[in-house]
Amino acid sequence: MTTEPIVLTEALATFDTLWSPRIVARVNAYDVRIAKVAGEHVWHAHDHTDEFFLVLDGELRIALREPAGERTVRLTKGAVFTVPRGVEHRPYAPEGAAILMVEPSGTPTVGDRHDAVPGHVDVTTGPRL
Repeated sequence: MTTEPIVLTEALATFDTLWSPRIVARVNAYDVRIAKVAGEHVWHAHDHTDEFFLVLDGELRIALREPAGERTVRLTKGAVFTVPRGVEHRPYAPEGAAILMVEPSGTPTVGDRHDAVPGHVDVTTGPRL
């Protein structure tokens, strides 16, 4: 990782692949990832970790399957939300968005349990920027 500051808008300009996070920093055992997103991701769950989202630009919606039923949270620019561990969720961005996520290093982008993964979805742990 770099010892120099990273400007997120500049970092986002270095790639165009949707749903393919890039690691911009590490904090202890956590990756700080950025991604461009549009359309739907896949339903998935992280069995052992929460997942933190910050919307940098645009709007992100996260559908959640909770014990009380299904609901959707809407995140606009500057909003944050944490999906609790084990909760099935599906992020989607009807008009596109730029997001920042914080997860333990090595966490796959489609979690531990997921629906079929379409070809446009990156299933990696996110390469370094």
